[in-house]
Amino acid sequence: MPHILLIEDDTLLRGMLKDQLEEMGHTVTEAGDGKEGLVQQALAPADLVLTDLIMPEKEGIETIMELRKKWPGVKIIAMSGGGRVTAASYLSIASRMGAGAVLNKPFSSYELETAICSLLPTSGR
Repeated sequence: MPHILLIEDDTLLRGMLKDQLEEMGHTVTEAGDGKEGLVQQALAPADLVLTDLIMPEKEGIETIMELRKKWPGVKIIAMSGGGRVTAASYLSIASRMGAGAVLNKPFSSYELETAICSLLPTSGR
């Protein structure tokens, strides 16, 4: 199964997502923000990166841009619940910057699995 890098600053949500991804059979590496995520990607490149957009240190849009520059083949799913503007605005920008799929928080396990399968078709059950 694919290796997924999960970048999320909310510890509880990150833990819940990690559990869901592992239940789907994925290997998961965690990071609390974009800066840490880029370090983790350099240490052990993931097949897919699932990243939040609003985070401390390095936000998701900036992280996506750097991922695209250094690892152009990595698949990216952006997720957001919004912030100063609507989640749709952030997610639209993420798509233009290179995210292959976007998820509006909150989202279901089914939506997560569907997004992953759309980018990594061989990862389905």
